[in-house]
Amino acid sequence: MDLGIKGKRALVCASSKGLGRGCAEALAAAGVDLVLNGRGAEALETTASEIRSAYGVEVVAVAADVSAPEGQAALLKAADGVDILVNNAGGPPPGLWSDWDRDDFIAALDANMLAPIALMKALMPGMIDKGWGRVVNITSGSVKAPIPQLGLSNSARAGLTGYAAGTARQVAQFGVNVNNMLPGIHATDRAISLDTGVSKAQGIDLAQAKANREATIPARRYGTKEEFGAMCAFLCSQHAGFIVGQNIVLDGGAINATI
Repeated sequence: MDLGIKGKRALVCASSKGLGRGCAEALAAAGVDLVLNGRGAEALETTASEIRSAYGVEVVAVAADVSAPEGQAALLKAADGVDILVNNAGGPPPGLWSDWDRDDFIAALDANMLAPIALMKALMPGMIDKGWGRVVNITSGSVKAPIPQLGLSNSARAGLTGYAAGTARQVAQFGVNVNNMLPGIHATDRAISLDTGVSKAQGIDLAQAKANREATIPARRYGTKEEFGAMCAFLCSQHAGFIVGQNIVLDGGAINATI
């Protein structure tokens, strides 16, 4: 399918690896020029070089911490005038409800709520002026079904979801569509980290920890960054103009819900 976005420009945050890279590659395959972001300069440059070679699109790499004001400033300078914004950031650490203090919540909000909002506020006016734009926020399945040990993530991402819901319905009339993608477990470094924690806690090997988790997913496997990226690219396409303020769950059926 021709997504109709060849020649557009996109900022994809946290895109040196994992789900962010999956989104960047899918957009590049559709002919979209990219501004990539990550905190690790070496991994980011490697990804940028590989995408340039594979897809022949323009790729600008900006190594910066998007949760910090100076990082946002550097990123916005490179991304001025983009047509597409994909917000993404790693989640805060797990723990118990009694573990976290105010500083922990502020850090989570800065990374997973306030930074995406700041980028939306900075970049959407340009989209509105052009009469076309797409914003995709990568949040988490925990927005729909809270994960007890991820209270920081539950809170910050739910806040972003609420902001996006109201904002999406204000900017849709100008051709700017805002939607969210809610991933479950995917075959990324994050999954390896989670499974490693389980294997140590339960005294089982890593393969068994993964198999046990897969057994809880109706699809009986982890998602891939390629299929996640394909959905992101579709939401950014010309075909998604009537999708407004939605939360698309990609979890292999793990969340047991009718709606």
